[in-house]
Amino acid sequence: MKKLKIELLLTGNELVSGDVVDTNSAFIAQQLGELGLEVARRVTLKDDTELLTEEIIHLSQRSDILIINGGLGPTVDDMTAQALADAANLPISCHPKAIAHLEHWCQKRGFELDGPNKKQAMLPQGCDILANKNGSAVGFSLTLNNCIVFTTPGVPHELKTMLNDEIIPKLRQYSDSVHTTDVSRFLVFGLGESTIQGLVDKHLPDWPADIELGFRAARPYVEIKLTSHAKSAHQTKVSWQQKLEELLGAHIIGPDKTTVEQSLVETLNRKKQSVTFAESCTGGLMASKLTSVPGSSSVFGAGFVTYSNEIKHQVLDVDQQVLSIHGAVSQPVVEQMLQGALRHSQADYGVAVSGIAGPTGGSDEKPVGLVWIAWGDKDNHQSIALYIPVERHYFQHYVATVGLDLVKRHIKQIDEQPLYLVSRQFKPNQTY
Repeated sequence: MKKLKIELLLTGNELVSGDVVDTNSAFIAQQLGELGLEVARRVTLKDDTELLTEEIIHLSQRSDILIINGGLGPTVDDMTAQALADAANLPISCHPKAIAHLEHWCQKRGFELDGPNKKQAMLPQGCDILANKNGSAVGFSLTLNNCIVFTTPGVPHELKTMLNDEIIPKLRQYSDSVHTTDVSRFLVFGLGESTIQGLVDKHLPDWPADIELGFRAARPYVEIKLTSHAKSAHQTKVSWQQKLEELLGAHIIGPDKTTVEQSLVETLNRKKQSVTFAESCTGGLMASKLTSVPGSSSVFGAGFVTYSNEIKHQVLDVDQQVLSIHGAVSQPVVEQMLQGALRHSQADYGVAVSGIAGPTGGSDEKPVGLVWIAWGDKDNHQSIALYIPVERHYFQHYVATVGLDLVKRHIKQIDEQPLYLVSRQFKPNQTY
C-alpha cells in the first residue's frame, strides 16, 4: 500500500481572526502521526461558501485524504455541507440517518427539534454518515476527485471521539504504515531540548537513523518521542529507549504523558502516605495540580496558601521575629512554613515555597525570580534558593512543578540531583 497524502482544511471566522486558537489540527496531526500518517498541508479559511468550495476542489485534486474540520453546526456561518456539495456538484437533501440522530439527541435532552437544528441533517446527497456520540452534528464523508473527504465537528471533544472511533478505523484500510509505525513517548522535567540533544550527541553518538528522535516543548516539560516505521526497527527501538532512559535518569517522569503530579499521587498511594503544601508565591498551584489527579483525595488532606506575613504567623506558626529579620523570602521562613504545614495537616511529607514572582517587588539582594523551597518530612528536610527569571505565570507553574518533583524524589529516595538545582541555584553574591 502507498503512503497516503493527507491534508487538512479548518473553517471558521474565529480561527482566522485569532479569537479562537486552533488546537484541533494539532490533535489530528498528532493522532495520525502515532499511526505513521503525516499531514502534508493545513489550510484555514473564513466562513465563505465560495472560498471553501474552491479550496475543497483544489485540495481534493492533490490529496488522498482530506479532513475538513468545522462548519457542521446549525447556524448560517456553518457552511461545510453546502460547500462540499457544491464542490462535488451534488444536491443537498435531508439525510435519514442524520435526522434520526438529531431526533434522538434532542429527545434525550428534552429539546424540541427546530428549524436551525434540522439544518445539520441537510447533507450532500449520497454521503456516508460519521457518528457523533457527543454532539448534535453528525460528520459525513464522500469521494471527490479520487480523494476521500471526511468532515468533522469543530467542538474539540466531539472531534476527538469521531477521529478515533470513525475516521482512523477507515484509514487503516488505505495504508500499511498504520500497522507498522511504533511510537513511544515520555515527559522530561528539568532538562531543556538543547541539553537533551547535547547529552544524546555526547553519550549516544551512534543513534540509529531508522529510529526518529523528536522533542516538543510542553512547558514546563519536554516531550520526547521515539518513532520506528519498519517492523525490523521496533525491537531495536526498545533497547535504544532503555539507553536513553538510563542517560536521562530521574529527569524522566514516566511513560506516555505522565506528569509529576500523577507520579507523586501514584507513589503516595502505593506507600499509603500523604503530602501537604505551604504556598506563598504559587498561590495554591501545587495543591491544584495534585488534586487534578484522580485518587489524590487519599494522599492529600490539606494545603495552606499563606500569602501575607501575618497569615504565615497565624496559620503556620512562623516566628514574627524571623519574618522581621529575614523577610518572607528566606530559608528560615520556608523551613518554618514546612514544619507548620506538616504539624497542622499531620501529613507525612510536605513542600513550602516563598518567592518573588514579579514583575515588581524585587531588590538587589532578592531579585524578581528568586524563590526559596523547603521539602521533606518533619525529621529530614532540605531547602534551597533558586533563581527563575521568567514571566509571572510561568514562574508560578515552574516553581509548583519543582516543588512536586523534589518531594517525589525525597519520598522515592532518589539520590540523583536534578540538573535544575545546579543550573538555577541562586548565588547571593552574584549580580542579577
